[in-house]
Amino acid sequence: MCPASPLPLTQHARVRMDGRRISAAAVDAVIAHGRTAWIRGAQIFALGHREVERAARRGLDLRSFAGLQVVCAPDGDVLTVYRNHDFRGLRRAA
Repeated sequence: MCPASPLPLTQHARVRMDGRRISAAAVDAVIAHGRTAWIRGAQIFALGHREVERAARRGLDLRSFAGLQVVCAPDGDVLTVYRNHDFRGLRRAA
């Protein structure tokens, strides 16, 4: 699992976060509250509407982070971060 703090970011992840205006707090929230999938050897954390609603019941407002996905290497480094509301690619193959 990617440690939430301090974030072990690759240079690529830093550049993508800056370019996409995604904060470290957003990445922390996705890792802490998002769903997890393993795709092609990478662990992907994704924060969808279900997770946002679940957090809201606990008093957390994560609406601005909906759709964020964080891709982590097996060693825990954050490889990249992006926003994508389509989670179909995170489904398990049958």
